[in-house]
Amino acid sequence: MAYRKLGRDNKHRRSMLATLTKQVIDNESITTTETRAKEVRKFVDKMITYGKKGDLVSYRKALAFLHNDKKIVEKVFNDLAKRYENRNGGYTQILKLGERRGDDALMVILKLVEEAKPVEEKKTKKKASKKSTEE
Repeated sequence: MAYRKLGRDNKHRRSMLATLTKQVIDNESITTTETRAKEVRKFVDKMITYGKKGDLVSYRKALAFLHNDKKIVEKVFNDLAKRYENRNGGYTQILKLGERRGDDALMVILKLVEEAKPVEEKKTKKKASKKSTEE
């Protein structure tokens, strides 16, 4: 099977995944269970890919999935698409927290990856030459 059922029927599962996707995009990180995070990660990556395409069809697909929330879709197309324009996927990361006290479900933080800023090469200091030390 290509997806996890998460103990819910189809309508409830799609609604829950859309809501979690909106929360990740809006807040840039959420705390949830590991299985939900692994499933939501696919949709967040798909929405950012739609944003990078930037055409009308992608805009409408994102709008349809995210329950017509224009604020979130605008953030995807304007902010996140520019932030990840040089990255080919892998826009999220999962950080494990531990088990939840009530049911021992593994809790994780799902967050958007901060784009690595280009590192400037540091100029190495040249050591004093042997000639100056010998004299």
